[in-house]
Amino acid sequence: MEKGSQSLKSLKFYIHTFGCQMNENDSERLSGILQAEGAQTSDSLDESDLVIINTCAVREKSEEKFFSYLGRLDSLKKRKNITIGAVGCVAQLYQSQLLEKKPIIDFVLGPDNYHLIPEIIQCHHGDKFISTKWNQKWHEIPQNLTYRENRISAYVTIMEGCNNFCSYCVVPYTRGREKCRPKQNIIQEVKDLAKKGYKEIQLLGQNVNSYKDPETGKEFPSLLKEVNRIEGIEWIRFISSHPKNFTQNIAIAMKEAEKACHQLHLPIQSGSSSVLKRMNRGYTKEEYLEKIVFIRKLMPDMCLSTDIIVGFPGETEGEFQETLSVLKDVGYANIFSFRYSPRSHTKASREKNAIPFKEKRRRLIELQAFQRNIQLDHNRSLINSVIKVLCLGKSKKDSLIYAGRNEGNQVINFKSKKDVIGQFVDIRITSCGPYSLIGEIAP
Repeated sequence: MEKGSQSLKSLKFYIHTFGCQMNENDSERLSGILQAEGAQTSDSLDESDLVIINTCAVREKSEEKFFSYLGRLDSLKKRKNITIGAVGCVAQLYQSQLLEKKPIIDFVLGPDNYHLIPEIIQCHHGDKFISTKWNQKWHEIPQNLTYRENRISAYVTIMEGCNNFCSYCVVPYTRGREKCRPKQNIIQEVKDLAKKGYKEIQLLGQNVNSYKDPETGKEFPSLLKEVNRIEGIEWIRFISSHPKNFTQNIAIAMKEAEKACHQLHLPIQSGSSSVLKRMNRGYTKEEYLEKIVFIRKLMPDMCLSTDIIVGFPGETEGEFQETLSVLKDVGYANIFSFRYSPRSHTKASREKNAIPFKEKRRRLIELQAFQRNIQLDHNRSLINSVIKVLCLGKSKKDSLIYAGRNEGNQVINFKSKKDVIGQFVDIRITSCGPYSLIGEIAP
């Protein structure tokens, strides 16, 4: 990379994203910032002048994928004059170590520093650059600087960071402490999205339940009610929720907001109260299940999903069996399950009673097989029913097959002779697998 300034007008860039919805939304912001300066997106690494890798550090596997991807870029760097940037959670976690150990990286940016991208390209081209500073207050990136490829469903960030310090979780060290976006900015963004024809919005945050407007002090239920009043938006989702912060007031607000989907991702992580205590989750199994009972009494059609970690340090076979029992009792429509992996800086990473990898793998396989049967039974119960589906796109394999999601956020594949992308359609479910439903347009 030659030293000196570089114009963004002729620049082609490629962004590769690892991780969750927050990372996907961050990549949309990065793309928007660069395009506003005249840069162009590229579908090919070989044609790109700039490659940005948006990283995730929540799981060891995500981190490994990042370093593996860097290996793929090594030969590209040798062939052409290309700038490579590492941004996001791994960048924040390792900071200058990345530049020292991975010399193909030209710049490192933490999640609070994406607005510096134009300056890096224009003023620091050829120099190594790092910025991982935290802003204590919310740093607003204008919404017109967010480039959205999806024109139907949009992410809207309402808060970032986490104050919970679960003993296994690196997020407080990669995303910082909780800070909330002013409510008026959120409402304005949703209104603008509605004018552009978006049908669904997803409110994002590490813990959306702890949202509090920094200007008025109003909390998440108030925000949900205001978003619900915006004309044009038909479905509202939010992620992620922390069980200890999910109150009855939030459940009631969901019930009263007719646009709020009756779908909730509520990560339990373990079905054992003793493991939850060691995880520093702030609730017991019994308290979690009480919330589920209240939610389902209020909204019997609620579709629930969760996160599960198996093999947490010291987890006994009995504690693992408690988790399977919770899966059976709750009947989740979907779960995201992982083997425990130690993360830098966390309390659990210093625990000495680690579960052997082979045992963690066995438990994960058993848990996923157990849940697969639960999901299959649930999906079979929907056969012959008619379900409202938001069509999000076409199948890559068959131009007549469309794909969408129902209110419960389940994938539905169906045939249609006319283009229904971006529309709500009534689908009669004809068959299913454990992970998706198959149907046809209802007459």
